[in-house]
Order: sequence, then C-alpha cells, then structure tokens
Amino acid sequence: MNRLPFIGIAGLIGVGKSTLSESLAFALDLPHFAEPVDDNVYLSDFYSNPAKYGFEMQVYLLNRRFQQHQEIIWSTQGGVQDRTIYEDQIFARSLADQSIIDPRSFETYKSLFLHMSNFMRLPNVIVYLEASPEVCLDRIKRRARGVETGITLDYLRHLDRRYQELMDELDLQCNVITMDWTEFGDTDEVISEIEPYF
Repeated sequence: MNRLPFIGIAGLIGVGKSTLSESLAFALDLPHFAEPVDDNVYLSDFYSNPAKYGFEMQVYLLNRRFQQHQEIIWSTQGGVQDRTIYEDQIFARSLADQSIIDPRSFETYKSLFLHMSNFMRLPNVIVYLEASPEVCLDRIKRRARGVETGITLDYLRHLDRRYQELMDELDLQCNVITMDWTEFGDTDEVISEIEPYF
C-alpha cells in the first residue's frame, strides 16, 4: 500500500460490518476501530425511550466517532473503521424525519457536524455492504442483542433509503465500493476490490 490506508465499512444495522471490519483489519495488519456498542452509555436508554434520549445518543456517537476518525487520520498506521462518521448523519436525520429529534435539536446536531467536518478527511475507500432490510432484520433477531429488540422493518427501510442517498453523494467525493452482502462475502474478495485505491 502506497498511501496511508483509511478504510470505512458502511451499511445497515445487522448487515455484517463488524465481522468484516475485524477480519479486514487483521488481514491487512491495520488497527481496527469498532463501533461503540458495548460501552455505549446511551444505547439501552435510547432503544427503550428514543424520544427522550435520541439527541443525546446522536451527540454521543458523533463525539465517539470523531475521536476515532482523528486517531485514524493523525496516526502513522491508518485503520479500518466499523461505520464512518459520515453515516451518523443518516441516523440523526432519520430520527428527525420521525419527529423523535425536534427540529431545533437537529439543527444543533447539523451545526456540530459541520464544524467537525473542517477537521475531517474522507476515507481512501468506503466499502458499502448492501443487503435488504429484511435480511438485516433477520440477522438482528438471530444475534439477539437485548437492546436491539425494538428495531423494526420500517425503521430499517427508512435507514436503507437514507444510506442509498448518502452513498451516492459520497461516491462523488471518494471511492465507494458497493458489495452485495446478502450472503456474507469473503475478506479476500474485499481486499482485491480495494487494493487499487492504495
């Protein structure tokens, strides 16, 4: 690899980002930046009461992912990130669309993201794992994380539409590789797809 590798793994909840990002980081001998799930102090509160904790949840995640982002771009190693900071917009906008976050809070979130973006750099490549909301919901049910029991098919469909829009937008600014992840793919196949970008 000739350039400092910054690889983002994107996709719906349950699509398989964590598994791929871990195996990809191991195969490429790169630091792995996991999605903040296990130590997320708002996650269970958010899923039990989204209206009360939606804004706090989004600011918490934005802050954590910005911290990861800065570690990656200022390190001498690069890294593989499980869900990029750019995807946070999808979840915040989705909550605003559903009136879970009020317009004033959403404007505050957007302003914060805009200011942070002055200190951000797009990944060299984003691998967008694509699977239907139905497939993702089935995987969510099978992995049976207690905090995810409230995730609905309608919510995943809403996120899916937002993901399509964001990936089209990001594809104009960096390298977005879309991979069908209806059946879990192969790490070596992903590596062969992203190698030309480093």
